Amino acid sequence: MPTLILVRHGRSTANTAGLLAGWTPGVALDERGAAQAAALPGRLAALPLAEVVSSPLQRCQETIQPLLDARPELRAHSEERIGECHYGDWSGRKLAELMDEPLMEVVQAHPSAAAFPGGESMRAMQTRAAEAVREWNARVERDHGSDAVYLMCSHGDIIKSLVADALGLHLDLFQRISVEPCSITAIRYTRLRPFLVRLGDTGDFTSLAPREEPSGSDAAVGGGAGAP
Repeated sequence: MPTLILVRHGRSTANTAGLLAGWTPGVALDERGAAQAAALPGRLAALPLAEVVSSPLQRCQETIQPLLDARPELRAHSEERIGECHYGDWSGRKLAELMDEPLMEVVQAHPSAAAFPGGESMRAMQTRAAEAVREWNARVERDHGSDAVYLMCSHGDIIKSLVADALGLHLDLFQRISVEPCSITAIRYTRLRPFLVRLGDTGDFTSLAPREEPSGSDAAVGGGAGAP
């Protein structure tokens, strides 16, 4: 079965503003995110990509555009099921304010029980994304062969949930996974099991350096802004 390259979108204006974007329209890449996207074709130059699939949200579309410009033989397929979690009433709110919401403790410690008011549950988010991957795996294998490599551009919580699915981890453990903006995660699928062969690879170790303010033990809902 194919190898899936998961790319989280580049850093967005919502990331730097500390907002939980969700499906809020008009959330674009910031200056750093645009530079991350511009570097993506070079990072992926050695890979013969069979297909490019993307969340329909603007920040993902902007992330893959330089890759599409560099490889005019490719066109992007829009896939709503790998779009960001529907955070409902939380969408567009500051993450600092949401930390005081009782639901945030559930999101952190027991995400399989978390459902966002006016939005969807984290279980539903994982289910739709995993179903999309399985259907695209079959489609890519049918059209391009079992050794094909294809790319999906998506969002932090979606990619973390797909990694958990590939590793057989319960969704309650997915907050232990971290993927930075424009990081690359690779999963090689086989008939019996998936293999996680890259996780959150940016080629940059800046985020591992000590920070003036400790990041704490809570996971960044939505994925976080990455290294300062």
